[in-house]
Amino acid sequence: MNLNIGPKSCGKARSGTKPILVAENGRQVLDARYLIKDEQGVPMESPEKMFRRVAREIAGVDARYDGIGVAQDTGDEFFESMTRLEFLPNSPTLMNAGRGLGQLSACFVLPIEDSLESIFETVKSTALIHKSGGGTGFSFSRIRPKGSRVRSTQGASSGPVSFMRVFDAATDAVKQGGARRGANMGVLRVDHPDILEFIQAKSCGSDLKNFNISVAVNDAFLEAARRGIDYVTIDPLTKNPAGSLNAAEIFRTICRNAWAYGDPGLLFLDRMNRDNPTPGLGTFETTNPCGEQPLLPYESCNLGSINLAKMTACRKGEIVVDYPLLERTVRTAVHFLDNVIDANTYPLPQINAITRGNRKIGLGVMGWADLLIRLGIPYDSQPALDLAENIMGFIHRIGRQASFDLARRRGPFPNFPQSREAGKKKPLLQRNATITTIAPTGTISIIAGCSSGIEPLFALSYTRRHVLDGKELQEIHPGLLSELSERGLIRSGLLDEILKKGSLNELRDLPVDIARRYRTALEIAPEWHVRMQAAFQRYSDNGVSKTVNLRYEATREDVESVYRLAGELGCKGITVYRDRSRSAQVLNIGCAACA
Repeated sequence: MNLNIGPKSCGKARSGTKPILVAENGRQVLDARYLIKDEQGVPMESPEKMFRRVAREIAGVDARYDGIGVAQDTGDEFFESMTRLEFLPNSPTLMNAGRGLGQLSACFVLPIEDSLESIFETVKSTALIHKSGGGTGFSFSRIRPKGSRVRSTQGASSGPVSFMRVFDAATDAVKQGGARRGANMGVLRVDHPDILEFIQAKSCGSDLKNFNISVAVNDAFLEAARRGIDYVTIDPLTKNPAGSLNAAEIFRTICRNAWAYGDPGLLFLDRMNRDNPTPGLGTFETTNPCGEQPLLPYESCNLGSINLAKMTACRKGEIVVDYPLLERTVRTAVHFLDNVIDANTYPLPQINAITRGNRKIGLGVMGWADLLIRLGIPYDSQPALDLAENIMGFIHRIGRQASFDLARRRGPFPNFPQSREAGKKKPLLQRNATITTIAPTGTISIIAGCSSGIEPLFALSYTRRHVLDGKELQEIHPGLLSELSERGLIRSGLLDEILKKGSLNELRDLPVDIARRYRTALEIAPEWHVRMQAAFQRYSDNGVSKTVNLRYEATREDVESVYRLAGELGCKGITVYRDRSRSAQVLNIGCAACA
């Protein structure tokens, strides 16, 4: 594979071997959300002390298995990896480890059955999870459709969408741990009789603002949509046919609303459940709020991400992927995330039981776009897809080895006898039922000073909202500024143009290779977004969080093409967002001062 599209020499490139300081925006986020504060809200710890607090708490688990001396060495290993910004765990771990609350997981799924008792018990559980900093996913598919008779009162059911509004209001009232906005995923099966109301539930901009919503589709529906034929809806209470709808028209309605409002996305149920490691314990019906983590009822998962921008070395004057460093980081991260399961304080006994029974972890990446830029590889290119498979395949393989090594010393996850692996002739013992996940890394990528998840650069300069309670953070890509300076390309007015436009698209006086490598999300064809997601999905046990960013001028047909391609390429879910399709959005090109 040729990695030399617009090759770059090492220059002053770092290999990720020395501790570095958190950049200004990252420091602001840490001060606002993560660091321990006194009664006046003044931080009582530095970022380094925060990392030491977290490392000490998580490494303390080793004392139970290997002794105090080993735990101290492990603590140093965890601390170094975090302070070098090579690996960071999910936000609840950074916020809560070593503190009284002790809830360290980001992702939860709660069941909802067709009764008021179940619904409002789940509302209560949701509030407890949001208070502790976690996000929740629900399937509303078991709730009887609107207008159904309620035998106990002789009244009529208000349907699943009405109860989603109850959860939305509860989320609004409970701010996560005093530091994060509540987040939910709401899912409804495509064969539920109320599917049309669900698809259009967010067409009013003020409705369900604490929810992402996705339609759960199966292979049979996708084939019916392709053929343009009708399919049968099923009453979840009686299990009897309730009517029929045209699959192609429903698919177009889904895409039309996604084009207009950014919701709903799709979850590909059959694809998700083909990878279910414990089918004997149940099937997947929904995911966590960002769609990357399919979970069983009451299951939780803790996530962490490797900063690929740090996984480089200088070889013969060129920047290359540092696979030895990547291997060490993967092994450290798997060890860390497995320890989190034992260090965790779970908000409900049911969550404690199944989470410890399956011991799922979700190791992913961030800084992908930054890595490609440093290697001289355009995001929308075949070499980028090849490298994605190579790197994620490597992480997946080393992650499994690390989990196997832990299983030999500590035992496999307790539900292993009921797992899919156990049915093989030569089962591979694992400490963890799942290992890899690609998360969005919204705030931890700010702390790490790198691009988020596997997304391309949103823009070279943009304003980020909703991170600091309504305040705005101005982002400008530091690598671009360094490269322009090193190559003597800075001219009068150039930086102002970049700040205003957010891209190099119309700056004709810059070399082609720079414009090509620094191409931004809205400049990349939708097909490449989907293909990149699919490349990472091939080596992810769980799902992949990825948004297909569309230009404002994109058509409804573009959304249909994206959703079809995602299904064809084996993605487990898909989400699109057309620029300015909502009145308020988190990322905005340019800066207020330049407008």
